[in-house]
Amino acid sequence: MRQIAIYGKGGIGKSTTTQNTVAALAEAGKKIMVVGCDPKADSTRLLLHGLSQKTVLDTLRDEGEDIDLEDILLEGFGSSKCVESGGPEPGVGCAGRGIITSINLLESLGAYTPDLDYVFYDVLGDVVCGGFAMPIREGKAREIYIVASGEMMALYAANNISKGIQKYAQSGGVRLGGIICNSRRVDNELELLTAFAKELGSQLIHFVPRDNMVQKAEINRKTVIDYDPDQPQANEYRTLAKNIDGNDMFVVPKPMSQDRLEELLMKHGILD
Repeated sequence: MRQIAIYGKGGIGKSTTTQNTVAALAEAGKKIMVVGCDPKADSTRLLLHGLSQKTVLDTLRDEGEDIDLEDILLEGFGSSKCVESGGPEPGVGCAGRGIITSINLLESLGAYTPDLDYVFYDVLGDVVCGGFAMPIREGKAREIYIVASGEMMALYAANNISKGIQKYAQSGGVRLGGIICNSRRVDNELELLTAFAKELGSQLIHFVPRDNMVQKAEINRKTVIDYDPDQPQANEYRTLAKNIDGNDMFVVPKPMSQDRLEELLMKHGILD
């Protein structure tokens, strides 16, 4: 079983990228569980066709601790298993604690079955501290993929996330599997992301081009592969899934200094 955590700047498209990748892996016959680690509980929406899934924390609040696995786990596209951690009421408590509670509960209820090929953790924003670092701090997720783009703040976030991976790699087996570019059509974006990944000692695992078909599928509450499997964009997610499935390059990243990151951005015309 490969346990993968997806990180990246808030709003970069982690949940969309994760769900479309999971759909491609499921289409290829892989058995997958997705654990949403975001209080918004939107990490499984496309796989469940928009069904509002009751979160682990809401279930615990409403029903107490005597719950069954089927109370918090639903089956989505391609027989994927879908769980949402949820969070506290707005402004109250720590959302990171929900991730810890959810993973521990899933383990105790036997959700991590031997037949699973993958577990994906879709993690809120670019937070790599406290409870939000649980998937890597506790050694649950051994592989990290960072979703980024050619935008300056997305690369700043990716570099900071690499610092967190480097820190936790010292005490566990977590490694960076690569950078996923979710394109924003920035000038020289492919070259910049390729150079950025290389600077970290990693790789650009795939460049996902921007395509309005993604938004069209989302409006219809589906992944692209589910909505229209013959679309070119569906093949992009199939390629990303294939690259992850066959990946054997896992590294302790070498984050850049702020000055070096800005040099890279200037070299590729992002900073003037």
